[in-house]
Amino acid sequence: MKRLDVITIGRSSVDLYGAQVGGRLEDMGSFHKYLGGSPTNMATGTARLGLKSALITRVGDEHMGRFIREELQREGVDVRGVKTDPDRLTALVLLGIRDEHRFPLIFYRENCADMALCEDDIDLGFIAEARAVVATGTHLSHPRTEAAVLKALRLARDGGARTALDIDYRPNLWGLSGHGDGENRFIESDAVTARLQGHLGLFDLIVGTEEEFHIAGGSTETQAALEAVRALTGATLVLKRGAAGAVAFAGPIPADLDDGEAGPGFPIEVFNVLGAGDGFMSGLLKGWLDDESWPKALEYANACGAFAVSRHGCTPAYPSLEELQFFLARGISTPALRHDAELEQIHWSTNRHVDWPAMRVFAFDHRMQLEELDGATPERIGAFKLLCLKAAMQVSAGRHGYGILCDDRLGRAALHAASGTGLWVGRPAEKPGSHPLALEAEFGEDCGNLVEWPLHQVVKVLCFCHPDDTAEIRADQEATLKRLYRAARRNRLEFLLEIIPSRLGPVDDETSARLIRRFYEIGIHPDWWKLEPLTSSKAWEAACAAIADNDSHCRGIVVLGLDSSEADLAASFAEAARHDLVKGFAVGRTIFGSAARDWLAGAIDDDAAVERMTQNFSRLCGLWDTARASTKETAA
Repeated sequence: MKRLDVITIGRSSVDLYGAQVGGRLEDMGSFHKYLGGSPTNMATGTARLGLKSALITRVGDEHMGRFIREELQREGVDVRGVKTDPDRLTALVLLGIRDEHRFPLIFYRENCADMALCEDDIDLGFIAEARAVVATGTHLSHPRTEAAVLKALRLARDGGARTALDIDYRPNLWGLSGHGDGENRFIESDAVTARLQGHLGLFDLIVGTEEEFHIAGGSTETQAALEAVRALTGATLVLKRGAAGAVAFAGPIPADLDDGEAGPGFPIEVFNVLGAGDGFMSGLLKGWLDDESWPKALEYANACGAFAVSRHGCTPAYPSLEELQFFLARGISTPALRHDAELEQIHWSTNRHVDWPAMRVFAFDHRMQLEELDGATPERIGAFKLLCLKAAMQVSAGRHGYGILCDDRLGRAALHAASGTGLWVGRPAEKPGSHPLALEAEFGEDCGNLVEWPLHQVVKVLCFCHPDDTAEIRADQEATLKRLYRAARRNRLEFLLEIIPSRLGPVDDETSARLIRRFYEIGIHPDWWKLEPLTSSKAWEAACAAIADNDSHCRGIVVLGLDSSEADLAASFAEAARHDLVKGFAVGRTIFGSAARDWLAGAIDDDAAVERMTQNFSRLCGLWDTARASTKETAA
C-alpha cells in the first residue's frame, strides 16, 4: 500500500482574484486571496475528493509562502515536498472576470520561488510513496525545473507509479509574449513543440485542450496534432473540447473524434473559466486512480469542471467528494451553480477548514456586565481582557480544542493578539441585552463591515428569543439575523447562533428545538449553535434532532454558562456530554467574574487575576473532559 495517491509538481502561487465582475483589471477595487497554480490547484482538488495528495514546489520565505503552506495543510495536502526558498518571492497572479469570454490575468513570476525548483528537491523516498506523479507544462519551460520534473517522472516510472501530464500551455510563461498577455492560450512555437515532444513518452496519461494538443502535436489541425502525439506515446490522451465535453483515446486516434470514449456533460452557465481545467483534472485523476472506466472518470472531470466555471475563484470552487456525489445523483437545479442554495450549503459545510471535535471556550466577550463593575473604564476593561487571553493561552498550552469569545469594542487588543495562536476565535455581533435583536454599531446597516474581519474569526450572535414572541418581534429579529448570516457567508466567515429562551418565558423539552427548526426554515444554517444548559435528556435529544434533521454537517453545539456555579455546570456537562453533537462549552463569568471584580477594584494584581482565571478555566475543562470520557466509557 502506498502512503500517497498522487503527487503534483510545479507551479504554486497566490491568486488575487478581482472581487468585481464585468470590468477591466484596471477597474478592480478589491481582490480575494486564494491558492493558485495548476499543480497546487490539482493537489487541493484531489484532496477534496478524498485522494491522499501531495505537492512538490517552492514558496518564498514570507507571508504569501506561509499562506500557501498553511492553506494546503488545512485542505489536507501533504506539504513535505513544499520547499521554502530563502532568496525568492512566492509567485502572484492577478485575475479578473471581464465577461463570459474574457478573463484577464497577470503573472508575477519574475525569478519566483517555484521556478527555482531543482533536482535536489526531488526525494526518491517521497516519490516512492505515491501511486501517481502529475506534471504540468510550465515546469518543462526552463532547464532547471525541467530537470527536476524529469527526475521525478523517471523515479516514479522506475517505482511502478503512474505518470500524467496536464499540458497547461501558457505562451507568456514560455517567453513567447508579454506580461499583459496572460490570457492568451495559444501561440505557435516549434521550440515549445520540440521540448514537449521530447518528453511525451514518459507519460501514461496526457490531458489538454485542443490548443494544447496543437502545441504538443505541432499542428493547428486537431486530428493531425493528436496523431502526431500518438506516434510518440502510448499514453491515454484526453482531449478537452469546451462545451462539446471531453473524449479519451486509449488507442489509435479515430477518424471521427466523437468516436472517443466520452462522459456526460453538464449544461451550466459559464461564469469563470479560470481554473476550470484544474478542476477537470482533479475529477479525472479521482476516476483514473480509482480505476473507473473512462466514461465514469470523464463524468467526474466534467462535473468538477462545471463547478469551477460557475463559481468565483479556482480552488474555492472545487467540490468535496460528498458534494460531487450529491450533484451527480440529483442533477442540475439551476444552471448557475453558485446560486443553488442547497448545493452551496453542502459546498460550504463540507469544505470548511480545521475540525473541532472538542470545544473548551473561555467567553469574555461580555461588555455590559463588565461596564457595570466598580472601577471599569474602556481602557481598564481592555487591559483585563488581555489578562483573560493570557489565562486562555496558559490553559490551552498550544493544544487544539480551545478557544475564546472576545469582542472588538472593548477587547480589541486581546482579539488582535489571539490571531495566529491556534485558538478558536468567536467575535460577538449583538448589541448587549437587545430584544428585539440589534447589532453593534460597527456592523453598519448592511453588515458591510464584516469585510474587515480576518477569516479565522467566527461571527457570534446572541438572540433572546422564544416561541411565544410576538409576530412583530419575531419578524424584526429574523430579518436582522438573515442580514447578518448572509453577510457572514458572503465574507467567508463561520456563524455561531446563540439562543436563550429562558429569559423571556417558560421553557419545556421542545422549546429550544422549536426555535432551532424555525431558524432552519428561514434559511439560516449556523456552523455552530450555542445553547443554554438544557434541563433534561429529552430536551437535548430534541435539540440535537432538530439540527441533525436540517444540517448533517453542522459543526456542533457549545453549552453556555449563564454565570452558573461550577457544581451546576458539572451537572449540565454530564447530561450534555451524552450527545455527540455537543462539542463542549463556552463559559464566561464563572471563569472571570470574581477576578474582574477584584482586579477592577484594585484588590488583586495582574498575576493574581491571571492565576485565578487559569485555575477556574482549567477546572471547567477538566469537568467537561471527565463528563465526555465518562460518556464514552458508558457507551463502550
